Amino acid sequence: MIKIVTLFLIGMVVLAMFGRLRFPGQKKLASMKCAACGRYRLGSAPCPCGGKRR
Repeated sequence: MIKIVTLFLIGMVVLAMFGRLRFPGQKKLASMKCAACGRYRLGSAPCPCGGKRR
């Protein structure tokens, strides 16, 4: 029983590592957010919040 659980957990860790390798664009998505309110900015338009913190 413990052996099965250990193998399952090791498998989950391996899948998580491959998932991070497959999605390298996460940093680009984070840079597309407004620094003030956290909304995603679409295109080159400024954020509707005006850059002020709420």
